[in-house]
Order: sequence, then C-alpha cells, then structure tokens
Amino acid sequence: MGRLGAHNGQSALPRRRQSGDPMQSFDRLPPALRRWLAQAALPWSPRSAQRAWQRSLALCDGDLDAALARMTEIERRQLARDTLGPASGGGQPPTIPRSCVI
Repeated sequence: MGRLGAHNGQSALPRRRQSGDPMQSFDRLPPALRRWLAQAALPWSPRSAQRAWQRSLALCDGDLDAALARMTEIERRQLARDTLGPASGGGQPPTIPRSCVI
C-alpha cells in the first residue's frame, strides 16, 4: 500500500458520484475554464467546475481574470480544508476585486 498523498487527486475531501461521460462534459466547458482546470490542484468534476465558474463570472461582472482568480481562491480554501495535503499552494494569492470576493 502506498503512502497517503502519493497520487494526484488523493484527498480527504468528500467525493461524489458522477453520471454521464465526464470527458464529454469537460469538452463542453468554456476554454478559459478548461485551461484553468488543466493546472488545478484538485480533481474538479466538470459539473462543480461549471457551477463555480458561472457563479464567479456573475459575481465578477463577467471579468474573466477576476473570475479565474476567484476560482483559484475557492480551490485554495478547499485545499486548506484537506487533511492529507499541505494547506498552502505557495506563492502569492491572486488579487480578487472586492465585488466578487467569496
């Protein structure tokens, strides 16, 4: 048995079952969100990523950069809750406009 945290996607956070083809769902996501997910630390489902993305865009008045920063902040907070991995991703946190702060 391998050590905890040795594989990508291993987390103490709860997992949810998904229905349908996750690759088709991923392919339907907006290009900016797909690029962000490619570097994400957590294994986001296409459904949860789409929900968070739509909310981020709405709260940030359609500003893509601010919405991407908000997505990074959401993920940082999730990582802080995870008991298997380090709480910080390192580096400076993104700057998020006050209008779309979580």
